This record gives sequence, C-alpha cells and structure tokens, in this order.
Amino acid sequence: MGESETDGSGRGSSGADSVTSAGDGPHSSTSADDGGDATTEGGEPSPGCGAPAMFDDGIVPTAEIHVAPDGVDAASCGAADEPCATLAAAVAAAQPGTAIRIHAGTYAGDAYVSGLAGTPEAPIWIGGAAGEARPVFEGGGVAMQLSAVRWLVVHDLEIRNMTDNGLNIDDGGATSDPEATRGVIVRGLSIHDIGTGGNNDCLKLSGVYDFAVRDSEFQRCGGSSAGSAIDQVGCHHGLISGNHFHDLQASGNSVQTKGGSEDVEIYANVFEQGGERAVNMGGSTGFEFFRPPLDPTAPNAEARDIRVIANVFVGSMSPVALVGCTGCLVANNTMIDPEHWVLRVLQETASTDVYEFSPSGDSRVIGNLVVYERALVGTVVNVGPGTAPETFEFSHNLWYAADAPEQSDPALPVAEVGGVVGVDPELAVDHTITAQSPAAAAGLAIAELRGDHRGACWGSPPSIGAFEVPSRAGR
Repeated sequence: MGESETDGSGRGSSGADSVTSAGDGPHSSTSADDGGDATTEGGEPSPGCGAPAMFDDGIVPTAEIHVAPDGVDAASCGAADEPCATLAAAVAAAQPGTAIRIHAGTYAGDAYVSGLAGTPEAPIWIGGAAGEARPVFEGGGVAMQLSAVRWLVVHDLEIRNMTDNGLNIDDGGATSDPEATRGVIVRGLSIHDIGTGGNNDCLKLSGVYDFAVRDSEFQRCGGSSAGSAIDQVGCHHGLISGNHFHDLQASGNSVQTKGGSEDVEIYANVFEQGGERAVNMGGSTGFEFFRPPLDPTAPNAEARDIRVIANVFVGSMSPVALVGCTGCLVANNTMIDPEHWVLRVLQETASTDVYEFSPSGDSRVIGNLVVYERALVGTVVNVGPGTAPETFEFSHNLWYAADAPEQSDPALPVAEVGGVVGVDPELAVDHTITAQSPAAAAGLAIAELRGDHRGACWGSPPSIGAFEVPSRAGR
C-alpha cells in the first residue's frame, strides 16, 4: 500500500528497509531438509520439517550486562548486583558474545543504537531475563531504533503505546550496502497499541538482510490509520514464522514486503482480522527508498520471490495481495471468511521514462484451502490494470462458498489444474482436517513446502491447506 518513507539515516527517524545476504542468515539453511521444530503425531520432533534453525541456536553468551529499573548508569554498571538503568549504558559496554539482560519493569522509549555488531559465532542479545515477565518499553516515539547493526538478537520484550513505530531496525541510510544491517533475529516480542493515526508500524524493517521474526504477537498497529504490524522496505533473505497477528486496523496490513524486498518467506503464522490486506506482497514505495536503489538499465520490482506458506487467515478484507510482486508463491494456506476478496493482483508502482517495473505476475497459487461466503465475496480474485494475470499458475486449490456451494467457482484469470470446487472441506473448529476431508491427500508437492502449520512433515502427496492429516504426516 502507498506510504511515505523515511531514509533510515537519522537518530529518531522512523527508519526504512532491511535486507539479508543468501546462505548464512538467521537460519542455517532454507531447504526443506533442515531440522526444525516440527513434531510427529506423538509429539516427538520430526527431522526435516518445520521452521529452520536460527544462527544463535546452541550458542551461550560469554558475558552479561544487566539493566534494571532501579539501576544506575555508572561507568562500571552491568553486574547483576549493580545493574545499569538504561539500554544505552549497556550497549556502550557490549561486545560480541554479550547478552544484555533487561529485567522486568517499565522503561522509557526512544533508545537509539547505532553500529552495534556481533558475529555469527558470537552474536549480541538484547532481551528480557529468563524466568521473569517481559520488560515493558512504553512511551515515546519508538521503543528503540537499531541502525546499522549486525548479528543481533532482540527477544522477549513488550513494546506498547509508542506514538511513531514500535521497533525500528534499519540500514542507517546505506541503501546500496547489503552489509550495513545483516543477521537480525526478533523473537518472543509482544508489540501492541502503536501509533497515533499516521503511517505507524509495530515493527519497521528497512534494508535488513538475513533476518527472522519468530514467535511474536502483534496487535493494534497504526493507531487509526494504515500502519502495518511488520513493514519491510528493501529487506532480503528473511523468515517470518510462528507469529500471531490480530486486531489490525481495517485499512492496514499485518505483513508488507515492498521497496525491492526479495526472498522472504512468511510461514506458519496466524492472521486474525489482519487488516485490509493481511499480507501485502509488494506495495507502493517512493523511488528514493528502494533497497538496493532502482536500476535504470533493467526491470525493477516492488518485491520478488515472496513466499506465503502454511499460514491460517481468518477475516481481513483480502488475506493476500500481490502488488507488483513477481516470481512469488502463495501455497498451502487456509483462508477462512475473507470479507471482500480472497486474492488481489494489483500494480501500484508504474514504469516511467527512467525506470521500468515488472508487472505483478509470474507467480503461483497452489494448494490453498479457501472457505468464504459468496454473499460477501463477489469477486474471488481481483485483478487490477497493468498486471500480468495470464502468467499466473493456479493449481490444486480448494474453493468452497459455504453459503452457496453451487456458486463456489472462483472464476480465475487462468485455468486451474487439479482444483477442488464446491465441496465442503469439513474443517474442525481449529481449521484442521481429517482423513475424510476432500482436502486430504489432494494437494501438489512442491519444493518450497518445508512442513505444515504445526511443523509436521507433509504426506505424499500433501493435503490442501495449512494442515496435514496427522495420520499421514511424513508418509
């Protein structure tokens, strides 16, 4: 969606963009052969399925710096019995391998951190203390802005009631440098009630490479306006997994990937009332904010290779929109009760005399399970001008209009292969399926499927939707 960006270069700015380089980002690999947090029917781990390992797995901090509400920012602060009072004081003393332990309590926002750098073997952690309630950052423009940082883990914090964004991570305005901000994990955060009505986001990522956002909760982002829970501008090689997005503004998004973003997987999240476009694959970005900068000699794109896989969507005006997204994938999601459209194919950034933009196209929609009300969804797939719908592939999706099964035909822009139309998928209350469902074993195996919504291995062939039938998982 259209919005004004900042350049991410100045203290206290709202930041922009995040990008990662391939091969050694927050996860050890993106192949379906990685070990992860998958489980079998009996609850045991299932190797080879689920979300991949993170770069800090198994690494133990070599030093700790403590922060507490009753601490004092002295030159020697940081010991457990002599904690610092602020994040700024702790960061000043942090080295690779340091864990900054922020103890339970409430802290003021507007912390600015620039140039903090760990290594892949010795990252730096900023987060809550084990066994305690999450520390709360409340009040101010932004809880913290992390600019030009590397190999950093931000974990177990609550961020609320900020007037601008919740948390900013950006490249310091170095839009051409993929090394400026690289290797960032955000994990176990609760960010909510952010913004005062402008373009305010719970988590703003600008020019971040090799990143992950895991196991966090986002709600009421953007005040009364069109903010996003996670807004990415020019971010590369990322994973957004295991998060819960809910109660987003009707005009906003849960996840947005635009401004030259590439190779981002949105996997196994839950979106409940996730905004106008729960996932906006692409968008509209001012030319000066693209990461990397626009190329006048080759086609550009708002987003490339964005993958939305094994998520559960409930509500939203449209669960997914591909907006100037090319080479993208929407696969094995379960979509329940969309309010107006199921899928949108749009082009908001047009070519000019200087810059060419690829049309939204060359993308795949495979193995999704969609239950909707025909009284609400007149057009299942909304195709806008300037797009290339003829280059899409639709395959093995299940379409069911619960209030009018005979009107379930989605009228797709191209012919579908292996689709299931007008048959009740017999969903359980938790949106799972049984072996008797017409969705069971009716999907299509593709290389990008790592595991189902719960991390179980897919059967062969996989089922349609976000969940595999437990009795056939891994077969």
